[in-house]
Amino acid sequence: MLTYLIRRILYVIPICLGVTVLVFGLVHLAPGDPLSAVVPPDAPEEMVQELRVAYGFDKPLPIQYATWLGRVLTGDLGVSVARGREVTSELALAVPNTLILAVGGTLLGFTLGAFFGGVAGYFQGRWIDKLATGIAITGVSVPHYWLGLVLVIIFSVEMNVLPAIGMGPNGSSTWVWDTEHMKHLVLPIITLSVIPMGIITRTVRATVAEILNQEFVQALHAKGLLNHQVLMHVVTNAAPTTLAVMGIQLGYLLGGSILVETVFQWPGTGSLLNSAIFERDIPLLQGTILVLAMFFVFLNLLVDLVQSAIDPRMVR
Repeated sequence: MLTYLIRRILYVIPICLGVTVLVFGLVHLAPGDPLSAVVPPDAPEEMVQELRVAYGFDKPLPIQYATWLGRVLTGDLGVSVARGREVTSELALAVPNTLILAVGGTLLGFTLGAFFGGVAGYFQGRWIDKLATGIAITGVSVPHYWLGLVLVIIFSVEMNVLPAIGMGPNGSSTWVWDTEHMKHLVLPIITLSVIPMGIITRTVRATVAEILNQEFVQALHAKGLLNHQVLMHVVTNAAPTTLAVMGIQLGYLLGGSILVETVFQWPGTGSLLNSAIFERDIPLLQGTILVLAMFFVFLNLLVDLVQSAIDPRMVR
C-alpha cells in the first residue's frame, strides 16, 4: 500500500507541471491586450510600457512562464490587473463559496443518483428501471443555466418562496449557517446536482446490473443469505466505481459552475472567472484556473487512494 501511495504521488508531479504549462500557454494564446482593462485607449505609450514592465509582459513567454512558476511555487499568484489586489486574496474569498455549492450539489446528486441507479440496477428491465433511466437521461441533457433560469422563474418570480440571487439577505457576500442564508443555497444546489445525478444514476445502474449477474452473487443466494445481506456485498463491490465518478463530478462542479454562479450571482470562482475573462485579467485568470485544476488533480488522487483502501485488488 505504501509503494502504491508513493507511486501515485510521484505521478501527480508531472501532471501538475503539465497543468501549469497549459494554464500559462492557453491564457497567453488568447487574443487581446492584457492591459486593456486598466489602460484607456488614449493612454500615453510611456505609461503602457511602464505597466508592461511592471507586470512582466515585456519579456519573452518562456521567461514569463519561468518567473510565474517560481512565484506560484512560493504561493504568489500575482496581482490582478483590473482590481489591483493579490490574486490569492481574491481566491481566498471565492473558493470557499464555490466549495459550498460544489460539495452540496455533489452530495445531493450522489445521494439521488446512487438511489435511482441502485433501484434501476436491482430491478433491471422493469418499469422502475425505465423510469430511473429516463430521469437520468433528462438530468444529463438539461443545461445548467437553462434549469437555473426556469427554477428562478418558478420559485422566485411566480411562487416567491425562495430567493433568486446572492448568497445571503440584502446582497450579503459573507456566508453564515442560518436559515436565511440556507434559502439562497436551495436553487443553485438543485441546479448543480442534476447533471451529476444523471451521470451517477447511469453508472450505478450499469455497475449494479453487472455485479448481480456475476457468479459470486448466485453463490451468496445459494448459501442462504438474505436479500439485504446480498445487497450489502453488491454495494461494497460497486463503491469504488461510484466513488471515482463522484470525485470527477465534484471536480467538474468546482470548475464548471461559472454559468450557474452567473445566473444566481453567487460570488464564487465561477463569477471570478467570468469577470477575469471579460476584463482580460491574465493574472486573475491564470490563478483561478490553476487553483481549480489543482483541485481536480488532487481530488483524483484522493479518490484513487480511497478506492485502493476499499478494494485492495487495485494496489496490485
